[in-house]
Amino acid sequence: MKKKMQFLKVLKYTALTILMLIVCFVLVRTIGKTIYNRTPEGGINKSMYVDINGTKQWINIYGEDVNNPVLLYLHGGPGSATSHIDYVITRKWADVYTVVTWDQRNCGKSYDSSQNETILTKELFLTDGKEITEFILEYLSKDKITILGHSWGSIFGANLVLEYPEYYDCFIGTGQLVDYLENEEVFKQEALLWAEGDEEALQLVNQLTPDNTTVEHFAARNAIMQKYGYDMMVNGADYNLITTIIFNPNYTFADWIDYLSVDMSSYLVFYTSEEFASFSLKGKFDYQVPFYNINGDKDYQTNYKLAQDYFEQVNAPYKQLYIMENMTHGLLESDSQGFAEIVHQIAENEKLR
Repeated sequence: MKKKMQFLKVLKYTALTILMLIVCFVLVRTIGKTIYNRTPEGGINKSMYVDINGTKQWINIYGEDVNNPVLLYLHGGPGSATSHIDYVITRKWADVYTVVTWDQRNCGKSYDSSQNETILTKELFLTDGKEITEFILEYLSKDKITILGHSWGSIFGANLVLEYPEYYDCFIGTGQLVDYLENEEVFKQEALLWAEGDEEALQLVNQLTPDNTTVEHFAARNAIMQKYGYDMMVNGADYNLITTIIFNPNYTFADWIDYLSVDMSSYLVFYTSEEFASFSLKGKFDYQVPFYNINGDKDYQTNYKLAQDYFEQVNAPYKQLYIMENMTHGLLESDSQGFAEIVHQIAENEKLR
């Protein structure tokens, strides 16, 4: 009986401790979320779902001055929405731009399982991009906007600017992807040089199939990048990931459950399709708007050397290339402050032009 009483006592205190921890967590999250949900005086902070090309797609608009130029941020992937963390990065630009973050179709907060059977095409994405741009222009009463795209977002954004130059005043590409097929082939060539004399590494290189990308190909590519220090997040992040997630002003607990249940199969099909390959920028050099690139000097996920070669061939009213030292593909997360400083330079440069 005595042991049973002791057990019940321990159980009671354990339950109370867990309850107190839950209450503290909810309280801290509520306070933090409230702080990040505030609208700057003279600025804007709005989240909404927009009717885009027959679907509901989520955006957030945040800026410290509604009179600032507008920047649309295109996340990477394809299908890798960043709404769960990107506010801590993009708000570092919000004093010089009104920043629109967008979860592209059927990912992140725009995910809808009824779209899983939709075949993703270049035309579909370009129409999405055009319609979201038109909405932003009307909603914020602007004539043109800037595009900043990372990785997949960089090649998507470049195609939008090439197709609809009348909507945009500037293009900023980072982790610039030029041609998906060439990118994978050049990675294998680089990996062969790194692995020379290392039989274990060469076995991984032999699993690379750039002309027929598979799950095994990407697994081998990731393992090689990790082995030689070129992994996307090898430098970590310059912000606290846990507090960023806890204080996210745009996510409820239900959103997190939905985030973990997203089915990415349609994007996996798209990533290895001719439709994705058709976004290639090879031979497309003539831009009607200023062209900026921000790339890491250790980025082999989207090969920075190919991006530099492409930049040299670009014809634009103005162009400038920034190279961030010791940065891989995760330059936005690893040095968000340094990246923000470059964005500020670009904003100032565009103001003076």
